[in-house]
Amino acid sequence: MAGHSKWANIKHRKGRQDARRSKIWSRCSRAIIVAAKAGGGDPDMNLTLRYAIIDAKAENMPKDTITNAIKKGTGEIEGVNYEQISYEGYGPNGVAVLLDILTDNRNRTAPEVKKIFERCGGNMGTTGCVSYIFSAKGHISINTANVDEETIMDLALEAGAEDIQQEEDTWLITTEFANLYAVKDALEAKNLKIESAKQTMVPDNTVECEGRNAEKIFKMLEAFDDHEDVQKVHANYEISDDEMERVANL
Repeated sequence: MAGHSKWANIKHRKGRQDARRSKIWSRCSRAIIVAAKAGGGDPDMNLTLRYAIIDAKAENMPKDTITNAIKKGTGEIEGVNYEQISYEGYGPNGVAVLLDILTDNRNRTAPEVKKIFERCGGNMGTTGCVSYIFSAKGHISINTANVDEETIMDLALEAGAEDIQQEEDTWLITTEFANLYAVKDALEAKNLKIESAKQTMVPDNTVECEGRNAEKIFKMLEAFDDHEDVQKVHANYEISDDEMERVANL
């Protein structure tokens, strides 16, 4: 997952932070609305909503905005009716791509997503064509300056983590999907500062990409990231740090 983490870091650095924050908050709001509509507005009784709120708080989303999103989901105030769907396909070099979508109009979103796939040298596939290679996991990020390797290894594994890797200046801790927030809470109880805790989809295998294929994948990631209906992008590419930096500066 080194390539995917590198993309996330570059995406954050590339900036337009005010515009990016607005887009991230919009995605968080949609997730909260859908969760509240499906399971009610009490996060203690609705685990999906609790996770969505934690994600929103991690992005410094204002409390009032979170509250309003919950009310839109429960129908207390008027809101948009979003549908939760997934699209799958192949990017350049046969890279598997799995998209989490929240849309108020799938008849608009589907052709737009299909066009992005095709413009970037890939193609949109049928349901199930690539999802079978992905497994639901949790990812927790902690800055390496906050804890040394031996300590994080001992604490994370004791808390129930599956794996710990270093990605630049970050410890990336992988957990079972259902254990994400239990591990997060256990680490915070040890006074460790968590930078992020996210549910994600991890591929069973990766496809190494470089040169023109790496450039196309980067453009594809940017295009999906800019689409307002795309919540998350999961892909099994592997691009070296140097190559990712190169294509980011083109």
